[in-house]
Amino acid sequence: MLIFLAIYIDFYKIFFTFVLMTNNAYLINDARVWIKRMNRPDEVLRIILDLHSTDAALCYLLYTAYEKAPEYFGRILFDLQGYWIYDGDILTIAEQEQVAKFIMNYVEAV
Repeated sequence: MLIFLAIYIDFYKIFFTFVLMTNNAYLINDARVWIKRMNRPDEVLRIILDLHSTDAALCYLLYTAYEKAPEYFGRILFDLQGYWIYDGDILTIAEQEQVAKFIMNYVEAV
């Protein structure tokens, strides 16, 4: 039992992702999403799960994909009920919704 608690404390967000959020499918590794942008070229973003964030139940960092020096686009935070909020100033509301929908509907092959 002590070993389980030690593992649970170190990796509580991974445990939370797999066990407590069984009603919703959330991505667990990094992924890439193509967003359509208004009046600008479309963009491919890399979404990375942030295991060290204590700001929300789940936090995803957003970066440009396929660049040597990726640009930071902000982050999306999810609470226990599945509500999300964008923390950044680059994406419009429609673009934020595209990224959030992708994260909520993305299912990884195991």
